Amino acid sequence: MSKSLIDLLSILDLEQLEVNLFRGNSPKTSWQRVFGGQVIGQAMVAACRTVEGRLPHSIHCYFILPGDPQIPIIYQVERLRDGKSYTTRRVTAIQHGNAIFSIMVSFHAEEESNFNHQEKIPDVPPPEKLTAEEVSKQPMFKEMPVFIRRYYESDRPIELRPVELGRYFGQQIEDGRIHVWIRTAAKLPDDPALHLCALAYASDFSLLDAVMARYGRTLFDRRMMPASLDHAMWFHRPFRADEWLLYAQDSPSAQSGRGLTRGQIFKPDGTLVASVAQEGSVRERK
Repeated sequence: MSKSLIDLLSILDLEQLEVNLFRGNSPKTSWQRVFGGQVIGQAMVAACRTVEGRLPHSIHCYFILPGDPQIPIIYQVERLRDGKSYTTRRVTAIQHGNAIFSIMVSFHAEEESNFNHQEKIPDVPPPEKLTAEEVSKQPMFKEMPVFIRRYYESDRPIELRPVELGRYFGQQIEDGRIHVWIRTAAKLPDDPALHLCALAYASDFSLLDAVMARYGRTLFDRRMMPASLDHAMWFHRPFRADEWLLYAQDSPSAQSGRGLTRGQIFKPDGTLVASVAQEGSVRERK
């Protein structure tokens, strides 16, 4: 079993302390604060542990305080509703006695519908054309910032293959539309809830980059102080998080030190599996 898979499974495998109380740990990294996707994924796992026979169809969450990666996070689940079609859970993440994150998770019993439509997948190169070997052949690769080369070189829980590489060299994307292929770095067990939580974990990667793309800048610019404020996600159709998914992102607005981003996640065959919206703080250091 690869280190990546062990890391992701250990991140999402919470310890149950009481009926509605769970504890999660952070991986050992150099990050100064807990990755936002981690608390989303762990909180979803906590909610899923209290529901049987139904899967989440939407989440709505707020990042309240930065998480401390040096100590465990306590997740307290509130069972708000158990209806015939829908189940609702609220989960609060707690550190140092304070709420650092809050999420509402709604579960839906499967049902048939006469209405079924979706947007089309954008026309972009497939992930096979964006491998480390292929990208390294491009003259720009040697000049690529170290943090981007690490996308291809490091052992991480989520594999990322950005499509618009030019934006890392100052290229402005006027409409802010960017694309990145994502998947877990190793195969996951056949548990649909786990795949939902894994995709929620991955959904926070690079989303605010859509704001920066309009200006030919990235979130790794030392002048920037980015932070996720809130995050919403809707799950539409079945998928596997360990198979390639296209994350299409854009930013319709930015103002007052905040930027709004949206994302649509597709299977390679064009199936729309999830939609995402996030507002984040996009301040410059003074």
